[in-house]
Amino acid sequence: MRAEQAGHVSFSPIPLTFNVKNLMLKTALRVSFVWSCLTSVASADNWGHWRGAAGNGVAMNAKPPIEWDVSKNVKWKSPLPGLGSSSPIIWGEQVFVTTAVPTEGDSRSQANSGKSPSGPSGKGGKGGKGGRPSLGGNSSNSLPSLAFKLLCFNRKDGAVLWEQTATVATPHQETHATNGFASASPCTDGQHVFAHFGSRGLFCYSMNGKLKWKREDFGKMETRNGFGEGSSPTLEGDKILVPWDHEGPSALYALNKLTGETIWKANREEPTNWSTPLVVEHAGKKQVVMNGQKFARAYDLESGKELWRCSGQTERPAASAVAERGLVYVGSGFRGSFLGAFRLNGIGDIKGTPSVAWVIDHDTPDVASPLLSSGRLYFYKGKGGQLSCVDAATGKPHYVAARIPGLDAIYASPIAANGYVYLTGRSGTTVVIKDADALEIVATNNVGETVDATPAPVDSELFIRGESHLFCIADLGK
Repeated sequence: MRAEQAGHVSFSPIPLTFNVKNLMLKTALRVSFVWSCLTSVASADNWGHWRGAAGNGVAMNAKPPIEWDVSKNVKWKSPLPGLGSSSPIIWGEQVFVTTAVPTEGDSRSQANSGKSPSGPSGKGGKGGKGGRPSLGGNSSNSLPSLAFKLLCFNRKDGAVLWEQTATVATPHQETHATNGFASASPCTDGQHVFAHFGSRGLFCYSMNGKLKWKREDFGKMETRNGFGEGSSPTLEGDKILVPWDHEGPSALYALNKLTGETIWKANREEPTNWSTPLVVEHAGKKQVVMNGQKFARAYDLESGKELWRCSGQTERPAASAVAERGLVYVGSGFRGSFLGAFRLNGIGDIKGTPSVAWVIDHDTPDVASPLLSSGRLYFYKGKGGQLSCVDAATGKPHYVAARIPGLDAIYASPIAANGYVYLTGRSGTTVVIKDADALEIVATNNVGETVDATPAPVDSELFIRGESHLFCIADLGK
């Protein structure tokens, strides 16, 4: 039984002609069945958002393997059509991934001349570490016609359960050499799954692939230097939050997740931003925290009213916020360094006030978001494989910019599960370290292809979206 079915078990009525003995036996069998279903639901977790349920990158109950390679502990791997760097999400026995696939008959491919290497997605030029081809173009005329797809895989064996083409379109603007046109991760509440393709629109499907609604009226993003799109939406209660920061009119939308109708729209005086909204709670009310080049800001979830802001961020932010124990952490690391810990009781401009708990001005993250686990904040220096770990309450370092062997260019955000931290680089290497104050490397693994997406740990498995395949890593006892 999937988690979304819990509490909706029904049975046929018992015929009155049954004798007492049969009635007692059938009652016992039914109680046993219900208990087994509830036990199954209680023992299974989901990963409905690219950073997990709390948005911090932590799987509280998962126990995935710490060792694998191309021939070890790979339960299955399934080919992925097209290109995309969105992360997989998992609910029950379903795994969802988005991608953009060149349409048949289009002679143009996604491997066109790339953009500058100073973009949000790494080395540029020849594709950086991992060998991904260039995806951009010098004009929209050189870009391919793409089918923007949502794929649903069977978690048991990797078979495709269904796929839906949300739309077919030719992008209006090029993307960075190492970015695709399907970079936003999907999200699900177990009833619906939402696929966001930026300028192409937001699409809501049932869990069996039926289109429920779509929004294609947001307009066209014009991202900084044509580096492409990538911010993911966030689900919270009856709302889906859609970030829309670009070089044109920027905004944060709250939509009714059941209908797609706009509940509120908060205009933002911000340029391009690749981060994802985080919802936190303070004093019984929920806030939506967003990164931004000009300010880190918080909005009231119900009304969209801005609650507080703080300047100090660097150019073209990409990292998303994390939060715990009354503090929210927002940072950026391109052409500067800033990482701030903010108390959620602030009002208005909080710079220089007690609402700013602490600030770090060096070695802060760029593309990858921080990880917040067990009172420790982990983050990379820029896009490189140098890791810092600080005390989340005070900002005091456990270690700073420690080089992790095997890691170089980094897009995927770190995750934590079962006392370990998983660090994944573009080369396809994942280094596993102890979730501890001292740096201790326990394993180094590789799937044999580029990995830009953040892995998803669920139960005893780890799902990794590579450039060409979706991998399910599990302890096979070999």
